[in-house]
Amino acid sequence: MPSAEINGLTIGYEDRGTGPALVLVHGHPFDRTMWQPQIDRLSATHRVIAPDLRGYGATGVVPGTTPLSAFAEDIAALLDHLGIEEFVLGGLSMGGQIVMECQRLFPDRVRGLILADTVPTAETDEGKAGRRALADRLVREGMRGYADEVLDRMVAPYNTHAAPHVHRMMCATDPEGAAAALRGRAERPDYTSVLRAVSVPALVVVGRDDTYTPVADAEAMHRLLPHSTLVIVERAAHLPNLERPEEFDAALAAFLDTV
Repeated sequence: MPSAEINGLTIGYEDRGTGPALVLVHGHPFDRTMWQPQIDRLSATHRVIAPDLRGYGATGVVPGTTPLSAFAEDIAALLDHLGIEEFVLGGLSMGGQIVMECQRLFPDRVRGLILADTVPTAETDEGKAGRRALADRLVREGMRGYADEVLDRMVAPYNTHAAPHVHRMMCATDPEGAAAALRGRAERPDYTSVLRAVSVPALVVVGRDDTYTPVADAEAMHRLLPHSTLVIVERAAHLPNLERPEEFDAALAAFLDTV
């Protein structure tokens, strides 16, 4: 797996295929292999780059607080390193919020947006307290108990084929990295105005049975985006790209044909 020294960190990433660049940003608490089905399929037509975010996978851990802007700046610097100026940018859950931060910071580089199982709103006071408490718990206890608890919300119980990979990713994540991201995400801004101003095509995807970011949230985000398509993946929860990869990939491929 290639890596690069970016912003004082060793960042691991996947870089496969040729053609227009597609950058995929993983969610919490996962790593770049969350996108393996998409890398395998879409690299036939695109150059697919999937980084490990700081604190996750093969990328270095920075304890404390990692704001979404730090993730976005890492992505921009990695793409500079790879010589990629323009790209379609996609993310799921926290990855989707990082995509929105990228759109806020460097919209001129983004040729299209893919926002999966995510929301643009700022965290509530209750949500901030919950994320901070979870961050402290992960540092204190490690990842396994949390992974056991949330697995059935990440992956619908009827999608047993996806569960082992998802559970492995969660358990393998460094608790300090996950905690830093949780603390930063608690302080995220509201991206509603950013989405209203998006001038490029956008794809909004959500699993029908997602309880973290329900269909109603995806519909609201779809209404915010001036040039967007909404796809609801049936029989999937929070990770439709792993639970129903054929349906998810078909939606992405159709969207990429329009960009």
